[in-house]
Amino acid sequence: MKQHREHRLGVSKTTLVNRHLKLDCSDFNAVHAAVVDIDELYGIDSVSFDDKKRLLHLAYDASRLCLDCVEEILEKYAVEISHDWWNRFKEEHYRFVDQNIKDNAKKEPWSCH
Repeated sequence: MKQHREHRLGVSKTTLVNRHLKLDCSDFNAVHAAVVDIDELYGIDSVSFDDKKRLLHLAYDASRLCLDCVEEILEKYAVEISHDWWNRFKEEHYRFVDQNIKDNAKKEPWSCH
């Protein structure tokens, strides 16, 4: 009997995060090539790009990946994340939450009971 998986290998439901970033790029071929590379990262659950809204949608395991890993691939293809204030605010918040998840995943759970 074949077992159905809810998420990709390397993705835990408890550390799964969803991210949405606006991109500043008119070369959609470069964006789609970057999406293919991002999709191959270990720990990514899903990635897609909305051409009309220029939004990159990501779902990944924050204990294994972070936004910086995705940005490295975007830079490789000369795709920039929008520099508007809202996008910068979201990026910093995403980084903070990702680091918090990564730090907490390393710690042993404890109880005083």
